[in-house]
Amino acid sequence: MASETTLFRRIMPPLTVFILIPAIVGMLFWLIFVPTEKEEAEADQLILTKATFSDLSGWQDEDFGGFLEAFDKSCDRFEIQPKTRSLGGNGIGGTVADWLPICQEIRLLPEDPKVLRKFVERKFDVLQVSNNDDSDGLFTGYYEASLRGSLTQSETYSTPLYLRPPELVMVHLGRFRDSLKGQRIAGVVKNGELYPFADRKEIEKGALENRDLEIVWVDSAVDAFFLHIQGSGLIELDDGNLMRVGYAGQNGHPYYAIGKTLIDNGDVAREDMSMQAIRDWLEQNPDRADDLMQENASYIFFRVLETNGPIGAQGVELTPLRSLAVDRKWMPLGVPVWLSTTLPAQDGGETPFQRLMMAQDTGGAIRGPVRGDVFWGHGPEAYEGAGAMKNPGQYWILLPKPVAEAYFSAQNPSS
Repeated sequence: MASETTLFRRIMPPLTVFILIPAIVGMLFWLIFVPTEKEEAEADQLILTKATFSDLSGWQDEDFGGFLEAFDKSCDRFEIQPKTRSLGGNGIGGTVADWLPICQEIRLLPEDPKVLRKFVERKFDVLQVSNNDDSDGLFTGYYEASLRGSLTQSETYSTPLYLRPPELVMVHLGRFRDSLKGQRIAGVVKNGELYPFADRKEIEKGALENRDLEIVWVDSAVDAFFLHIQGSGLIELDDGNLMRVGYAGQNGHPYYAIGKTLIDNGDVAREDMSMQAIRDWLEQNPDRADDLMQENASYIFFRVLETNGPIGAQGVELTPLRSLAVDRKWMPLGVPVWLSTTLPAQDGGETPFQRLMMAQDTGGAIRGPVRGDVFWGHGPEAYEGAGAMKNPGQYWILLPKPVAEAYFSAQNPSS
């Protein structure tokens, strides 16, 4: 195993790979793009409708616990970015400059629910998010995985977690065509052309062996698989130390939810499907587990994190039950979102889950204008809560009043 210093040097790919990207992609990206995916994306349409805080069920009961912490992290990120930078989501979030005054003011406020509620109501407009005319969407949960590992390969610790290979080229298609915003591909350059990277099955069969790309070895292929889905994890090493790893890249193959196969084959009833149900099946069917997991060709590469928590797509540490993963094709990162959904209750019913979140992350399975993934944190309770969350719901985006006014003016230039 390489020394720690060498390990961190190898986390970033060589600069020469990135120098090749613009020329290669400028010629090839339209050849690689899959029309059926584009057709599916074009079927979605983000609609924002003016609403009021009285439309938010549960708003008066919000205690704002942990919200200031999450908001402050987004503000820290804004302060080191160019003021003209767009927050994304097709520009609906405005620019960094639009948020800096809000950041300065909210940091002076006490953590008093009444004060914070009045501030938000005075400074923000509420816009309900719909997909065409449908305001309902799916909301799930994710967590920071827990694993056991070692820096040395052995019979017990035999499943590797890999660094991002230096030859992997990740391409954000929206940089080349507005209609492709939020979509990306990845591959490897061969003879001046971009080809698909190895898929999960090829990698697990040894495509990356003997290249000194292993960060750590873990004792469970199933745990590693779920780490790939969650994107970050805390590993308890056999020497007593802890290692936190986070997302560093993806091989470019589409994510496939293996729960669909279990439902289609009759292994798990649709109404019983959950993260725990998938894990139970994998552990009870070790002779079939690898084949099922390899149906998900998507593969994640990691980096070592020297942080107190996992890092989301906005580049900030995620806050349990306040950070939300969204589809950045439609939604900007770093903005407040009021989420109204439900959680399964112990009596078999449902309990409301209504709170102010921060859009700070994305995910391979998070697609569509009304779609979200709640970060639950770390530990057994987070695992149970995230695994059980798969419920319909709605959300509203909160924008500074000038940003909301600018958005609607742009949508209705003649009014």
